[in-house]
Amino acid sequence: MNQNHVCVAVVQSAPVLFDKLSSIDLIVSKTKEAAERGAQLVVFPEVFIPGYPRGLTFGTRVGSRNDAGRSDWARYWDSAIDIPGAETKLLGDLAQETGVYLVVGVVERDRDYSQGTLYNTILYIGPDGQVLGKHRKLVPTGSERLLWGQGDGSTLTVIDTPFGTVGGLICWENYMPLARMAMYAQGVDIFVTPTADSRDTWQATLQHIACEGRCYVLSSNQYVTKASYPADLACYDDIEHDDVILCRGGSAIVGPLGEYIAEPLYNEEGILLATLDLSRIAKSRFDFDVAGHYSRPDVFRLTVNTERKDIVVFGK
Repeated sequence: MNQNHVCVAVVQSAPVLFDKLSSIDLIVSKTKEAAERGAQLVVFPEVFIPGYPRGLTFGTRVGSRNDAGRSDWARYWDSAIDIPGAETKLLGDLAQETGVYLVVGVVERDRDYSQGTLYNTILYIGPDGQVLGKHRKLVPTGSERLLWGQGDGSTLTVIDTPFGTVGGLICWENYMPLARMAMYAQGVDIFVTPTADSRDTWQATLQHIACEGRCYVLSSNQYVTKASYPADLACYDDIEHDDVILCRGGSAIVGPLGEYIAEPLYNEEGILLATLDLSRIAKSRFDFDVAGHYSRPDVFRLTVNTERKDIVVFGK
C-alpha cells in the first residue's frame, strides 16, 4: 500500500562537462543535502553524467567530420558510464547511505555489441543500492543524433516504490504522444522529465503532462555556464561567442491538476523540495483517467513492442 505523502527533491545544477568523477562528486553532495532536508526521491537532470555538451559541434558538418571533433567524441565516450559498472556501484552506495531513490540522467556506453554507441539514459537506483532499471531515450533530438543512439521499447521502464509508480521520459520524448501513453498505461504516479530545454514552452509541456496523466511531474534541468566546460576541448571555440549562461534552468514540480508545487527555478543552481500528497492522484482521476475510463479501446489502440532489438542473433 502506498504512503500518503513523499518528500521529493529536484536538483538544478551543472556537472563539470566531460568529467564523470567530478559529476558524481556533485551528485553525492547534492543528494546528501536533499536527504538531510527529508527527501526520499532525488531527481537529477538529463545526462548529468557527464553533462550536456550544448553548443559543441564535434567537428561535424553535413558530409564531413574532422580529427578535433573525433578527439572530443573520444573524450565524451571515456566520460560515459557502464550500467552496471563502477559508477553505478558508487551511486548505489550513495543511495543506500542516504536511504533515497535516485533518478539520474547519464550517458551510457553500449557494452553489448560494437562498444561504439552511447545512449542518453535515465538510471533508477533504489535505497538498497541496487539498479532498479533504466530508460534509453527513444529519439535523440536534432543534432543530438551525432552523440546518442536510439533506445528501444525494452526500456520503457517504471519502478514500484512505497509511494507509487515512478517512471519518465527524457526531454522532447515527452512530445511523443504514444510514448506518453505507454507510460500512463503502466500507472505512473510520479512522472520524471529530465531535460535540457529551458524555454517557456517547456513549462506548458510539464503542466499538460500533469493534467493528461493526472500525475505529479518532476522536471530537472541543468543550470549551465561556460565555466563548466573544459578549456582544453579541441572544439572549445564552438562556444567562444555564446552567452556566459548557456542554459538558464527551469526545473519545476507540478501537481496532478497542472498547478505548480514548486515554481520554475531560473538563472541559478538550487534544489526544489516538496512534499507530495499522494491521495490527490486518485482524486484527480475522478473525472479523467487517460488509460482508464477516458480511453476508448474500441476506437483507439496502441501496440508497444517491448522486446529488445538485437542486431545479430546467433544460432546454436
